[in-house]
Amino acid sequence: MELDFVKLKQLKPAIAGYIRKSQALLKRSDIPDENAIHDIRVLMKKSRSLLKLSAHQTNNPYYARDIADLREIGRTLCSWREASVYRKILRDLKKEFPDIFSGLQGNPVLSILLEKPKPPGELFVEISSALGHIEALLNKTSYRIRFQTMNMIDPKLLISELDVTYNQVAKIYLKCRNNPKPETIHNFRQKSKYFLYQLYIFRPLNPLSVKALEKKLEIMTLNLGKFNDLAQIIRVLGYDYREATNLPPMDELILKIRDRQDRYLAKVWSPAYQIFCPGQKLVNLLGFKLLVI
Repeated sequence: MELDFVKLKQLKPAIAGYIRKSQALLKRSDIPDENAIHDIRVLMKKSRSLLKLSAHQTNNPYYARDIADLREIGRTLCSWREASVYRKILRDLKKEFPDIFSGLQGNPVLSILLEKPKPPGELFVEISSALGHIEALLNKTSYRIRFQTMNMIDPKLLISELDVTYNQVAKIYLKCRNNPKPETIHNFRQKSKYFLYQLYIFRPLNPLSVKALEKKLEIMTLNLGKFNDLAQIIRVLGYDYREATNLPPMDELILKIRDRQDRYLAKVWSPAYQIFCPGQKLVNLLGFKLLVI
């Protein structure tokens, strides 16, 4: 006998859990490693996505502050992640195309991006104050969330909010597909992640369909993220193909990077069309058979 109702996952325990996990990861060592930094940034995005999902129903006076603090934590950690990611990508390219890099040995920006990371001792002195600030922001946000009332949320309104998010991403997808600039693609990735993280709350409505969609979105955003990392390397290198002073090895390096970007995007467009095709309805996509929640 099928149930005539479905109970969604609760928002407050989910948000509080994300923040609690972030605090635990931060305390695991004096300096968070790359995996911890990545995980905390994801948890911050998940927390923000659920806060935005419930914003119109909670009447939270600290909503703007919570969003701003969680975003600040993510951005601070992002700056630590970028150097490591760029170095790994460039070292991989150098291993694959040693002749290109041998012709760019005098490039100062490339040398900085490829240099070894600072010893842990130096790094601790440099970021210890920032870690303290991040911990304080997490503690304050956790305290505010603890006393935020979320037990009167209407699940049907939550579905409406999810539909708003979905339509926003679909609109960006259409723009992105017709004008695939790095900035537009980055925006598509960011908004797709919000949709992905909000979907978690709705798993009970149709676990198989929702999880399958989450998996597609995870793979899609992963490839968009790899595209964006390469776009940021091109930006940091300050490359402009119209410059007559460009060295041939630099032109060649950028073309190799563009080739990689093309391969990542080739893995994006088909699933993106399946999910965000114009005229697609969210409830049909997820296969919801009932809305009695």
